[in-house]
Amino acid sequence: MHVVDLGGPEARGDAPTATGAVWLAAAISALGGLLFGYDWVVIGGAKPFYEAAFALDTPSAQAWAVSCALIGCLAGAMVSGVIADRHGRRPALLIAAVIFAVSSIGTALASGFGMFVAWRIASGVAIGMASGLSPLYIAEIAPSGSRGRLVVLNQIAIVIGLLAAQIVNWLIAQPVAPGATAADIAASWNGMLGWRWMFAAAAVPAIAFVLGCLLIPESPRWLALRGRWDRARAVLARLGGEAHAQVALDDIRRALEAAPGRSLRAVLQEPRFRRVLLIGVGLAVLQQWCGINVIFNYAQEIFAGAGYEVSDTLFNIVITGVVNCVFTLVALGTVERWGRRRLLLVGCAGLAIIYAAVGAGYVMGVQGWPLLLLVVAAIATYAMTLAPVTWVALSEIFPGEARGASMAIATTALWAACFLLTYTFPLLNARAGTGVTFWIYGAICAAGFVFIHRMLPETKGKTLEQIERDW
Repeated sequence: MHVVDLGGPEARGDAPTATGAVWLAAAISALGGLLFGYDWVVIGGAKPFYEAAFALDTPSAQAWAVSCALIGCLAGAMVSGVIADRHGRRPALLIAAVIFAVSSIGTALASGFGMFVAWRIASGVAIGMASGLSPLYIAEIAPSGSRGRLVVLNQIAIVIGLLAAQIVNWLIAQPVAPGATAADIAASWNGMLGWRWMFAAAAVPAIAFVLGCLLIPESPRWLALRGRWDRARAVLARLGGEAHAQVALDDIRRALEAAPGRSLRAVLQEPRFRRVLLIGVGLAVLQQWCGINVIFNYAQEIFAGAGYEVSDTLFNIVITGVVNCVFTLVALGTVERWGRRRLLLVGCAGLAIIYAAVGAGYVMGVQGWPLLLLVVAAIATYAMTLAPVTWVALSEIFPGEARGASMAIATTALWAACFLLTYTFPLLNARAGTGVTFWIYGAICAAGFVFIHRMLPETKGKTLEQIERDW
């Protein structure tokens, strides 16, 4: 298969602004983010319907249905680094795209709970792969002056996927009568067919992702790492012009000459890079343990605790999706001006304060729009800070010769943290109450503020090779 020329206007120097060719390649890669977002959140709207269809009436079964995909996420994150470093970023993205397409149809056709879980785990493999590969690929093709915005594009695709899932769920689901029993829901359109269409709809963008992966070029930094300098130059020239290709190749060559052919184990023997991996893992875990994902995955329980019925909950989920999308666009305009470190600090502080108020609201029995506003404020804060900027930082800080493997380790840690968060929320909620649970998440955000303040330097405006030299 020949790579299609995505040519753009020639740039000078380090091409501080991305060309149309770079934006197109990044947008195609970001389809992995869109599917990540859709597949991750579609379960929230389908939850009351497949639970009724499969008669899931215990907290442990309900938690397993939601969290089983995270087993696949862990597996996908672990293998993605091996595939990306050995065979290239582009083939790894293509594999993830194919798994997305097949698993979405498989989940929709599941004849029993066992098959449902198996296909959800398969979709988790695709999520785990795409979650790290898409920002990694974008960071490696982007010029330094636009890298933050381009990686945020992947997060925008994620929230578009989130919003698409929320809107699709809302449009497909028929109104549920107040007081409807599980048997009533199981016998309804929602319980028999509706939830299946919610999952099947992901096949459309998944097929587009498969086709798009056949068009994008391989990462020039991976090609250079493999000694394929002529192909690396051709890709860089196609993406940014001959002048940009020469400057970028010289910088890459200097970085590789300083550390030729080192394995991940060799990289980690250096204390400075062990510190980098610790920071990466810490950021990945923090992004999950800050608690926002429980709002998406357990929206029914959270809004029911605030006094909302199922139909109202589906509409509220759409509201949160719109807010998520709008404030991610805010990050697109701030990540290169404010920097990564400042935005992450703002996010941790803001969420800690909001969660304190959310917890107090649940403890005092507040219901209705005041809690909805607080939840929306938390999502807005997360959307413009921790959600996109964590991926920007992770795509930048690791050494080039082990970037794929390092990203895989951080992404694996992220999904392990996400599994613990998702699986434990129903248990915490049942034992301690929603209010105390959000206070716990607030305390984690406060600890994250201290971690970022002490450990993470600023990386905006630097090439990947400059960041590596600074460590």
